[in-house]
Amino acid sequence: MNSYSLAAFKEAVGTPFKVQAGEREATLQLDEIEERVIRPDFEQFSLLLSGPLGTFLPQQTYRIRNDRLGEMELFMVPVGQTAEGYRYEAAFSLVR
Repeated sequence: MNSYSLAAFKEAVGTPFKVQAGEREATLQLDEIEERVIRPDFEQFSLLLSGPLGTFLPQQTYRIRNDRLGEMELFMVPVGQTAEGYRYEAAFSLVR
């Protein structure tokens, strides 16, 4: 993916993201995007992803693949746990 953008990620909501976690690969799903409006020339948003209970991903940068967006590196932070698995967040602050 050449550039990160809110519009590009909106097209990928509900799709799987393959995450390389050391020797293993985990599959996360992009559940939602939280958008924050600060000013017209600034784009700020967070991706909220969910993953399986059997694989915990600590806070760090991961190489991720998505069929629509291609390959990228994202810094993700675990933000919660449900009965189904873990939740992660990747935050963006971009000048348009």
